[in-house]
Amino acid sequence: MKQALHLRLGQSLTMTPQLQQAIRLLQLSSLELQTEIQEALDSNLMLEAGEEGEDNRAAGERENPEEGEPFNNTDQQDSSLSMETNAMPDELPVDSNWDDVYESVQPPSSQAPSSDFDDREFDISDETGQSLREHLSWQLGLTPFSDTDRIIAEALIDSINEDGYLSTSLEEIYQSLASDEDSELELDEVEAVLHRIQNFDPPGIAARDLQESLLIQLRQLDDDSPQRQLAMQLVEHYFALLANRDYNQLLRKLKIDEEELKDIISYIQSLNPRPGGTVSDQKPEYIIPDVFVKKIKNKWVVELNPDTAPKLRINNHYASLIKQVNNTADNTYMKNHLQEARWFIKSLTSRNETLLKVATCIVERQRAFLEHGEEAMKALVLHDIAEAVEMHESTISRVTTKKYMHTPRGIFELKYFFSSHVATANGGECSATAIRALLKKLIAAENTNKPLSDSKLADILSDQGINVARRTVAKYREAMNIPPSNERKRLA
Repeated sequence: MKQALHLRLGQSLTMTPQLQQAIRLLQLSSLELQTEIQEALDSNLMLEAGEEGEDNRAAGERENPEEGEPFNNTDQQDSSLSMETNAMPDELPVDSNWDDVYESVQPPSSQAPSSDFDDREFDISDETGQSLREHLSWQLGLTPFSDTDRIIAEALIDSINEDGYLSTSLEEIYQSLASDEDSELELDEVEAVLHRIQNFDPPGIAARDLQESLLIQLRQLDDDSPQRQLAMQLVEHYFALLANRDYNQLLRKLKIDEEELKDIISYIQSLNPRPGGTVSDQKPEYIIPDVFVKKIKNKWVVELNPDTAPKLRINNHYASLIKQVNNTADNTYMKNHLQEARWFIKSLTSRNETLLKVATCIVERQRAFLEHGEEAMKALVLHDIAEAVEMHESTISRVTTKKYMHTPRGIFELKYFFSSHVATANGGECSATAIRALLKKLIAAENTNKPLSDSKLADILSDQGINVARRTVAKYREAMNIPPSNERKRLA
């Protein structure tokens, strides 16, 4: 093949660094955006945090420092003057107190409590979480064990899963330990150590199944009531009947009436089926709403959350030094920082405008949801909003990801307002979210002695003009973590 050079003309789309930055800022959540802004403030000397309530665009465009406008240091003079007037004297007059010259600040304990905070308790969250294994190992260190028993206990703790159950059988643990230890080890010793670990916190830990976990929790309760004794008898001897909801057999076995059985089942349901879930090393994830929706004078108003990101502006002092710097390298360095600062402010402003526009359009389409709840949710897809705001669907997808809206009905992710639709009998459309809300309402109002099956729920929705198949009802029910009808059977 002969090599040669050819000249061709063509057109192609390329993403500029400014566009890439704008897209990246657009898909960040509130917490990620705050981190990004702080990094920009730390790395760019031309950026500074603006005053409260100042608009980003106005802060970035209110002046053109490159035209050689002199820097106005009146504010600095005023601040220095105020500092001089409030300067501390060398010594106080003999006949005066500290409070006569300076305003005293009372400690929080001596302040009178405000009426808005009376009888309130504030929980201090501990972000340094502790894993379940660390929690059990800490208790192991406080418990007297022999060397052999300590090795067994460590092996048992390593076999406990996140839910708090023993994920490996005692026989497998015994075989692994017996092969490593020269001394003779019996299976009974492993089981004895297991019983000691089952007395650790949280209650019900290290159980081999749900029945054993419930029994451990019942034995550790400081309650001598007959209800606890009957609950232990039920879990220990008739757990299979309870799991199958065979209440008639339970009534005959325990020789009690329905009201007593209902109280016992409620007593058992107050126990924790996942004891390991109470100890977690995962830090809590906090949600900061990006948009606030309020109803003012019978009109829904959409506003951006001003606390999600600080207002930015160009630093006047450094920007005015560009014309005064003689060194070419320093001048180029400052100009590059100034340009990057303007790009960042412009991208941030574009993000806020796009988010507000999309959120406003969503509120207009889902006004019925804000007025009446989930059952009035309308079918909505990304294409509908993209056409309304004249943007691409990919842009709408980025805007609605990890962005949250605070409404009078709660905080929802913007993705929540989008759902597929199902055809109705009159030719209209019904949102999948509305169907799930209807199913939840029907199941909540059903007769617990005879729960509604998926086929019956589909027939009820069909009578209301919503054509859904039985498998669709089952899919929506499973998505809401609602058990099937045979598992929803309860005593009246």
